[in-house]
Amino acid sequence: MNEPSLWKDQLPRPRPDGHKYDRGHVVVFGGARLTGAARLAAQAAMRAGAGLCTVVAPAEAVVVYRSDAPHVMVEEWTDIPAHLTDPRRNAAIIGPGLEGDIRADVLAVLATRRPTVLDAGALTAFAGDEGGLCAALHPDCVLTPHEGEFERLFGVLAGDRVEKARAAAEKAGGVVLLKGADTVIAMPRHDPVVNRHATPYLATAGAGDVLAGLIGGLMAQGMGAFAAACAGAWIHGEAARRFGPGLVAPDIVAGIPAVLKDLT
Repeated sequence: MNEPSLWKDQLPRPRPDGHKYDRGHVVVFGGARLTGAARLAAQAAMRAGAGLCTVVAPAEAVVVYRSDAPHVMVEEWTDIPAHLTDPRRNAAIIGPGLEGDIRADVLAVLATRRPTVLDAGALTAFAGDEGGLCAALHPDCVLTPHEGEFERLFGVLAGDRVEKARAAAEKAGGVVLLKGADTVIAMPRHDPVVNRHATPYLATAGAGDVLAGLIGGLMAQGMGAFAAACAGAWIHGEAARRFGPGLVAPDIVAGIPAVLKDLT
């Protein structure tokens, strides 16, 4: 079972003499139409403790992103490697709010070898092409599919959810977080962890985008992919549990700091 004792001692803590770049810089690749997804991921990454976050957005949507959170920087989407050239930009999130065939974009992000969270559109783009994605993944990747995305990518695997997630992680060579009422976090050569620390109120639009941002923000601060996925799932669930009925995705983002405060 997922509980803080598994990862609490690995939670990032800022140094007294540190600065924002010590706390990591997350780059979120946002879409033109479903802009809320990347915006939620970006704000969650910063609430998780990342020192900086930049959203890379298509030209037609830049004004939308720039009118949102003043603490999140926005750049017009050009060439993916250019957005990740600076070594201080040390983590990426791709998929929330992205649509269509973005396989080349996902592969370009993975080629930089940055710790990366792949969610939503980044997974759907490889439906039926599991091999094409898995060949490009590395151990610092976290895949966060729900059940439908999981089956479109990996097919119908044998066994229960734990066995399926374990098999998918072995194929991927990275961390697979299979979302659900009992979220399963698996990585190669490691016992899977099951997270039941959640609430049915998490069945709300944007909740998965917040989780992707949380995990990306923790990895940007140096937390390992598996520990970040476990911590992110628990913190996400705890913030939602504290809020209760009427929960919408921004409420999860707002609840992250209080949960972190209680863990430190």
